[in-house]
Amino acid sequence: MKKIADYIQRIEIESLWSGRRHIVWDLRRHVNILSGVNGVGKSTILNRVIKQLLEYRDLDKHLDGVTITYSPEDCETVRFDVIRSFDRAVISSELLSKVSDLKLQTELDLQLYMLQRRYLDYQVNLSNRMIALLTSGESDAQAKAQAMVAEKTHFQDLVDDLFQDTRKTIKRDSNEIVFLQYDECIDPYQLSSGEKQMLIILLTVLVQNHEPYVLFMDEPEVSLHFEWQKRLISLVRELNPNVQIVLTTHSPAVVMDGWQDCITDVEDIIIDN
Repeated sequence: MKKIADYIQRIEIESLWSGRRHIVWDLRRHVNILSGVNGVGKSTILNRVIKQLLEYRDLDKHLDGVTITYSPEDCETVRFDVIRSFDRAVISSELLSKVSDLKLQTELDLQLYMLQRRYLDYQVNLSNRMIALLTSGESDAQAKAQAMVAEKTHFQDLVDDLFQDTRKTIKRDSNEIVFLQYDECIDPYQLSSGEKQMLIILLTVLVQNHEPYVLFMDEPEVSLHFEWQKRLISLVRELNPNVQIVLTTHSPAVVMDGWQDCITDVEDIIIDN
């Protein structure tokens, strides 16, 4: 079994842009924001790293010109999630054939559908952990169990707070994510693009269950209004203090809540031949 890292220390990409430029990026433990003008390659860099992690997670980590240095350095892989902001109005027939819910119309809907499955798994795992804890005989078992329940409740409270202007609240007695609005049940596929995007981000972080994770986000501010953009990083860190955020952005609002020192300009990590 491969040893799983806590976070990524360094990303090196050889021969980017037809072999004329290389990337060497030393990452911070918690928050990394890649900035630069349009077309400079922010998404290209992120996509090359994600491709390496997806396609070569069971192989040598130096393949395809991408070298990832982990912490601890003897680790060979890392847990990670990817958030993309696309909300195209079409799901391919191939993807649609794999799901049974015909209410899915966009790529964000598909992400929500997949996250609903992870949310159910999260709740089962939470119940199993609580049972094991409460039967362990530990003196503080009750307090620890209450803290586990509080994590899920905190997520629900955060979403309710964010959606309060439209009077939407999470239905607390449902096993899946369902909302109440003026006593009417609505499913997450009926939300606006911005609401879906924020729900996807927070739900992804919740089901990480406080584990060390790398969260890649490519322009997550798309569809989010100004105040949500400002709160985004803090909300993610609040739900999982062990996450390492690696994101690209064009929005000044994303860094306004004290994250200016976490910005890296693409030009500062490029090494020309």
